[in-house]
Formats: sequence, structure tokens, C-alpha cells
Amino acid sequence: MKPALLPWALLLLATAPGPGPGPTADAQDSCSMRCGALDGPCSCHPTCSGLGTCCLDFRDFCLEILPYSGSMMGGKDFVVRHFKMSSPTDTSVICRFKESIQTLGHVDSSGQVHCVSPLLYESGRVPFTVSLDNGHSFPRAGTWLAVHPNKVSMTEKSELVNETRWQYYGTADTSGNLSLTWHVEALPTQTVTIELWGYEETGMPYSQEWTAKWSYLYPLATHIPNSGSFTFTPKPAPPSYQRWQVGALRIIDSKNYAGQKDVQALWTNDHALAWHLSDDFREDPVAWARTQCQAWEELEDQLPNFLEELPDCPCTLTQAWADSGRFFTDYGCDMEQGSVCTYHPGAVHCVRSVQASPRYGSGQQCCYTADGTQLLTADSSSGSTPDRGHDWGAPPFRTPPRVPGMSHWLYDVLSFYYCCLWAPDCPRYMQRRPSNDCRNYQPPRLASAFGDPHFVTFDGTNFTFNGRGEYVLLEAVLTDLRVQARAQPGRMSNGTQTRGTGLTAVAVQEDNSDVVEVRLASGTSGLEVLLNQEVLSFAEQSWMDLKGMFLSVAARDRVSIMLASGAGLEVSVQGPFLSVSVLLPEKFLTHTHGLLGTLNNDPTDDFTLRSGRVLPPGSSPQELFLFGADWAVHNASSLLTYDSWFLVHNFLYQPKHDPTFEPLFTSETTLNPSQAQEAAKLCGDDHFCNFDVAATGSLSTGNATRVAHQLHQRRMRSLQPVVSCGWLAPPPNGQKEGNRYLAGSTIYFHCDNGYSLAGAETSTCQADGTWSSPTPECQPGRSYTVLLGIIFGGLAVVAAVALVYVLLRRRKGNMHIWGTQP
Repeated sequence: MKPALLPWALLLLATAPGPGPGPTADAQDSCSMRCGALDGPCSCHPTCSGLGTCCLDFRDFCLEILPYSGSMMGGKDFVVRHFKMSSPTDTSVICRFKESIQTLGHVDSSGQVHCVSPLLYESGRVPFTVSLDNGHSFPRAGTWLAVHPNKVSMTEKSELVNETRWQYYGTADTSGNLSLTWHVEALPTQTVTIELWGYEETGMPYSQEWTAKWSYLYPLATHIPNSGSFTFTPKPAPPSYQRWQVGALRIIDSKNYAGQKDVQALWTNDHALAWHLSDDFREDPVAWARTQCQAWEELEDQLPNFLEELPDCPCTLTQAWADSGRFFTDYGCDMEQGSVCTYHPGAVHCVRSVQASPRYGSGQQCCYTADGTQLLTADSSSGSTPDRGHDWGAPPFRTPPRVPGMSHWLYDVLSFYYCCLWAPDCPRYMQRRPSNDCRNYQPPRLASAFGDPHFVTFDGTNFTFNGRGEYVLLEAVLTDLRVQARAQPGRMSNGTQTRGTGLTAVAVQEDNSDVVEVRLASGTSGLEVLLNQEVLSFAEQSWMDLKGMFLSVAARDRVSIMLASGAGLEVSVQGPFLSVSVLLPEKFLTHTHGLLGTLNNDPTDDFTLRSGRVLPPGSSPQELFLFGADWAVHNASSLLTYDSWFLVHNFLYQPKHDPTFEPLFTSETTLNPSQAQEAAKLCGDDHFCNFDVAATGSLSTGNATRVAHQLHQRRMRSLQPVVSCGWLAPPPNGQKEGNRYLAGSTIYFHCDNGYSLAGAETSTCQADGTWSSPTPECQPGRSYTVLLGIIFGGLAVVAAVALVYVLLRRRKGNMHIWGTQP
């Protein structure tokens, strides 16, 4: 008896009795208004292409577009592929985004349909539909990817020449002309208009009336040649525009009227509008900025404390790199991009918390020095600063303080300009944006699967399971987190099938999030990523904001998945198979089941069956094979995709664990003397590597397993807990040396001139997380160091005088002796 099929697979099979499109004359043989549907005589689901079950007009109604992404600021022209109009001049095109935002499209001379992306207040995948009958119906559907402005290529926007000069304009020694440039081919027109747009958030913070709005303000130039550059001398804006202090410039075709929304355009980066501020600012920028800084302080004191719900920073840079489920590189301070850390000049790398805080949409930032030490605002204005508005925004976006980029600008960046850059009052800013000192940070727990395949559980148990089928790597009821994998046999160099298997696909879903699957790309050595059974393209963007998760792709061989709970997956290509690492925060303790074990700090119960029965740690390979088979995926809950007849016949129709497949067990692995010698040289004491050489007959496969195992071990070392004693203050009227507060670190204290130290000169962070001595006091009076200097200085003078006296006496005696010699 076949297992019950999951709902979408039931529909897939019902509409696909065999290869070939097979459309009928039924009313549902069209994809008009049916994109994503499986029911009917033919399919409009993304899997239909691989199965040959698509309706004949699938490409006409389920749209592919190029480009598929652009800035959330809008103005990007994109083309509908695989579809052309026969009478282009008579067609009215309306493109509707999110069922409510409409832009005018057009049909070009070749019959291709174009849309223009709108100004949005969110990032991520945005559904859109197209009408070709003046808005009467919208039967065609597609998806647009709206991107954070800072993740957009410079070729797609206008560049502020010397951006720092723009944002300091009007302060001391910053005046004259400003310039911007752009790529002429990105806006094909003869003349352009350059406009200023301002951003503001109005209404009572954290109330229903709190709203975000971009507004057209005024033109800087109209009907100028589209030369690719513009230079002007800024003048203070009229008083009615002074309330906008953050904004961006927009370049449009001069045929559009000023301020016309959602037309093809190029935008600059959003920036502080110092150059358009009033004469009051230019006459005394420090006094003006101090007033603004004070007003910001007063507002902050009225707003709720967002710091309490932020995650703790990792204590070291290696921990921050390894904790990839909860933290990701801050593009404003990235080691891989040369550590250009404009706002944190003492740091070499910063990370941000991936997920915004649940209640306030805030974000954590953690910065590190070259030796991996966390940099704190209590020690330096270069320290990491938390954000009231997460720079990447937070679902459901659109409203403050969750608007990507812009909410962060208003509440965290512009105030930094007020207090730190335009006025010398940075301590006031740092007091309300203090760094987290990592005392309560707990590294995530790590489990991995790789090679043929081998498993290292969250509690450190190692085992090998060579099943053929689809299996549950992890289930956690806490957040309804599910991670599943497909395992298939490998191939010998002569093409014969091995008795070992490896992971070829991994899928994940948490609660009602999107489903993401990463699998080996057919015919290549790279990866293929699917979102809800549809293959994604990363030709334009390597980062995607998805429902319930973020997705990052590095080259074609590594994918990072960051889930709302803080859990993370890293999937990469290692040799002929996938390697997967799963990171779980401590809150998952006692909540996991599956092949990656029971996370509870007890390795003896890692082999827990679905029934709850536990196999002992010393179980035989044959018993462990039964343990693995017990965790086969059920069809009704499968997350994996079946978009080829091979997958349908071998994994959907068949049992999820293939009972006919005979695996290779450890006791059966043998190598001839020559192979054994080569394997010993390559693998050393890595039993996983040795097993895979024997199982596949391939040293390269064994080496890939060895590398994957080493990566797991290296990450485990990076994630080892470290003890922090927390920040230690310098004494009033004194200083301290040292800014590392981890176990074994020592802080040294000194007093200013005119003060003496009362207390210990040093304090060492102890293994129990306490300092060996509190911060000493610096009491009025000569400092101990100065007194010692005076004392030893005086003694030195006395000693010098005595020495001169002795030498003179000796010289006098010698002169008498010398005088008697012949």
C-alpha cells in the first residue's frame, strides 16, 4: 500500500498522468488568473515545466521578467519575457503591485510589454499583475524583488560625488559646488529633471497613526541634457521645506511632470540633507546641531526602551562569524570589502542581528577590532551601536520603525550626525545607544551532516547512515521547525552505483514561512535554490528577504538560510554531495528530534526513535541503519520538490525509505594495500574520510568529506563559550589601559596628575566572570607615580653628586701618583 500523498503532490499527479503537456478543451486549460494552480486538466504550477504538464499559455500568463529586481525606491523599467503583443500601439498597460499600487506600463515597438516598479516601503518579493485592457482585468501574474537601496548596484542609481562632502555641507570648511553622476544608458532620454525628495515619519511613535512618507519637494534642475553629470551650488531651501532633513535625489525624463510618481527614474543614496538646510545651520552649525541633539534626547527619553529585547552580541569576531543564523555582515563595515568602516573607524568588521526585535523592530550591531575584540561605545565612539530602527527593516514593513533603511536613518543615523559629526557631543548619543558587552551571550548549538553521509549531532554524537530516500534531519515543535533531506547513491569512477549515499537536497520550513530547498544542480557542480518549489535566480541579487527567513548565496556553492527563530542553516557543495550545518539557539534545548539528535546536553539519547524508544550509544551500524530508516519523511509532510519524472517515480511514488537498498556498513569496508596506504596518507585518523574512500573508491570524495569534517570542527571551536566579566569603568580623574573583558584579560589603571591611586593598580577577569578587583579611586594629591618620580629623581641627583665627588677625589690622588713617575 502506498503512503498518503501530500496535497500538492496529489494534485500534481492528478493533472499529470504521464509526460507531455496534454492540454484539453476544458475551460481550465489556460493559466489566465490561475498562476500557481495545480488543479485542472493542465498545470500552472512552477513544477510543470520539468514535468511537461504546463498549460500551453503558461508563459503568457505566469510571467518571467528581466530584470527581476530593483531598488524599493522604484523607477525601474522591466520587460515581460516570452510574451509579445501583436498590436503594440493600441494597448494600454497597467501594472498592479500588491493588489493596490498601480503604475503605467507600455508596449515597445517590438511588441514587448514593459512595467515600471513603484516606490515601496518594504523589501522582498512583491506580487504583481498586469492588465492589457485598461484595468478591466489582471489575468497575468509575476513577482518583483524589491531591494534595500544599499544593496542595489551603482550602475542602477545616481552617485553623489564625495558623499561625505554632501552630508557635511555648511559645516566648517565645507562649501562650494556639489556634483552627482549617473550612467546615461540607465535612463534613455535626451533631457532630464533632477528633483529632491524628502522622507519623514509622522504621528505618535508606536501608535496606529505613526506613518512613513516620501514627498516630492522641489527641482534642482529641469530640462538639462542627459550628460551623466550635474554640478550646482546649494542654497538654503525655503522655510517650508526645512523640516525634511533626510532625503534623496531623483532623476527622471523631462517629459514627466515634476514629482510624478512611479515613472522610470534613477535615485541617489538617501543621505542627510545638510546642503539644503537653513542659514541658521550655516551660520553656526555646531549650535544648530546641539539643539537638534538635545531634541532627539528628549524624544528618546519618552520612547520605550528597545534595548531590553535585543540579542546579546557575540564576544569575539570568530563567534560572530560562526553564529550565522542570528548575525550577518554589516555592509557598512565588512572585512571582505576592505573594512571601510565610516561610522566605526576603530573596527575592522561589524555584524548586525539578522532579525529585528519582535515588539519594536529594533536591531543589534556588534563591531570588532583586528584582534577580534568587541569594540564598545563605553570605550570609544567607534563602538557598536544598537538601532531603534533595524537597518534592514522588519516585517510587515511599510510603517515606522520598520521601513528598511529609512526608519534607521531617522532614529539612529541622523541623530549621530547631530551629536557626533556636526557637534562634539558624542557621549550624549552613546549614552542612549550603548554597546552590548556580551556577558549574557550564549553561542548556538551546531550539528552537521556531510559525506556518505555522516552525522554529528547537537550533543556531539558521531554516526553514519547510508539510507536511500528522504529523511527528517530535524523537527522542533517549539517553532514548528522542520529540516528534511534527500539521500541518493553515489557513483564509482566507472559509473557503477555505490553502496553508499549522500545528501542531494535539503529543505526547510519554520511555522508558516516560505519553504526553501537547496539541491545539487543537475549537470553542474553548483547549487540550485527553490522557493516554494520554484527555482530562484541569483543573477542579480545574492540576498533575499523572504517570508519568515532571509536567504544569502555566496557564489554557486554555499547558501545561508536565517530563520525568524534565530536558527540557521548553511548548505554547501562538498565533493559529489551536499554538506549541511544547522545552528540552533539555546531556547531549542530539549525540543529537537530527528537524525541530528536530541539537543539536551546528553549524547546517550541521540538515537531516539519516533516512538520515543532510545537506542544505546554503542548500537551496531545495522541498528543505526534502522534508526535512520525510522526517521523517513512522511509524504503528507514532505517539503521536498518533485519537478521531474525521475523524482516522482523514485521518491514520490516509492516509500520514503528504500527498503531494497543495501548499504555498506563499516565492518564491510576493505581497501587493497595500495588504496589503504593512499587513504591513510590523506585521511590520517579521520574515520569518516577513510570510510568514504572505501565506499566510493575515490580519494577526492574522501578528501571532500575530510574538509567538511574539519569545517565542522573549526566551527565548533569558534562557537565555544567564553567568559566575559563585562565592561570595567576607568576611575574618575584617571584612565585605564585595555579594552578586552574576557577571562584572563587584565586592565591597568592610572590617575591624572594631581591624584593618587587608592586601590589595586590592575584587575583581571577571572574564570567565574568576576573581576579580581573593582575599579580603584583616584584621590586628590600627588599621584603615586609622580611621587615615585620625585623620590627617585631626587635620589638620582644625590647619587650623581656623590659619584662626581668620588671621581674628583680619585682624580686628585691619581695626579699625585702620576707626578712621581719618571
